[in-house]
Amino acid sequence: MLNNMNKGELFIISAPSGAGKSSLIQEIIRRGFASDSLIELSVSATTRSPRSNDIEGKDYFFISQEKFLTFEEEDAFIESATVHGNKYGTLKDYVDSKSSKGINLILDIDVQGFYQIKEKNIPNTSIFIVPPSIQDLKVRLENRNEDAPEVIDQRLKNAIEELNSASDYDFRVLNDNFDMAADELYNLIVNRNVQNKEAKHISEVLEDLLSN
Repeated sequence: MLNNMNKGELFIISAPSGAGKSSLIQEIIRRGFASDSLIELSVSATTRSPRSNDIEGKDYFFISQEKFLTFEEEDAFIESATVHGNKYGTLKDYVDSKSSKGINLILDIDVQGFYQIKEKNIPNTSIFIVPPSIQDLKVRLENRNEDAPEVIDQRLKNAIEELNSASDYDFRVLNDNFDMAADELYNLIVNRNVQNKEAKHISEVLEDLLSN
């Protein structure tokens, strides 16, 4: 268990849609709870209306459009974005509060959010989840049975753009084996600054992905 006297760290995790990021994060949170490690998933503020199963403070902090805009003017977010007409953002005070309690906070955000935080020089460790191949990514998206073929094609195009940013992250984790990827991700967060033993191999995979 991490010493409560130590400040918690901020861990940014990004990945193309279908790379298995959400499943990996859920596994890391589960392992952290089981081992008494102080790991939590960051909760965003949003202008989206709550759904019937949403819990305030656990799923989101639900705020009005006006309050969100005020927070933006006050530079109260470390990153923010508009998705499908709704605003989402990570509050500085929330992150600082968790850090002061020794909690390692996982921030599940896209590449744009990562660059916002990077530009503000906010201390963090950034991790990019790399899929084994574009074909594998396509199969995963198709197996979801959530999107039309044209939507999947667009997601794959977006994936290529996002993969171009992978080299800007501190670490890259290849998700070609879920358990091994979860082990590496957990070690990065709990043990901190563990060197990526497969860095060369992942670089080769990335090069192959971007050449398609």
